[in-house]
Amino acid sequence: MQKRIALVTGLIFALSIFAACQGKPSPPATASCDLGGGKSIKTAYSSPRMKGRKIYGDLVPFGEVWRTGANEATTFVTSSDIVVGGKTVPAGSYTIFTVPAADKWTLIINKKTGEWGIPYKYESDELARVDMKVSKLPSPVENFTISYAKSGSGCALQIDWDTTRASVDISAK
Repeated sequence: MQKRIALVTGLIFALSIFAACQGKPSPPATASCDLGGGKSIKTAYSSPRMKGRKIYGDLVPFGEVWRTGANEATTFVTSSDIVVGGKTVPAGSYTIFTVPAADKWTLIINKKTGEWGIPYKYESDELARVDMKVSKLPSPVENFTISYAKSGSGCALQIDWDTTRASVDISAK
């Protein structure tokens, strides 16, 4: 009888943990780019949902540093030296932030890692600020998404949410 109670209790506990993990409002996600020759980029972030909210200019204010996702700050790890929007980024681990605006975004590549994300107080650790192109998506994207699209000799980092895409070209150095 005690074994049965222990088994049922363990099963209920396991199912509770599983259910809690499924319901995360901003689950973890990753994106990567293979630049060839063993050179790669990997990005880890938390993906919030739109849930009917106005995103840019409201939930994510224009002109302010944003952690670019939810929860912990978004990580950006490159296995080799790369060029992001014309600026050299040495191989290593970084955190990325953005400053959204209606017509242009700025990508911030920061040397400090392991922070929560906001408030942003890491200006002295910035490696680079890079302009991003902004375009309108044909339909709203519910889940905040970071992806890489092959382009020329590298990849384009793409940030999609709501009806906005911000992008910047990345290539191997």
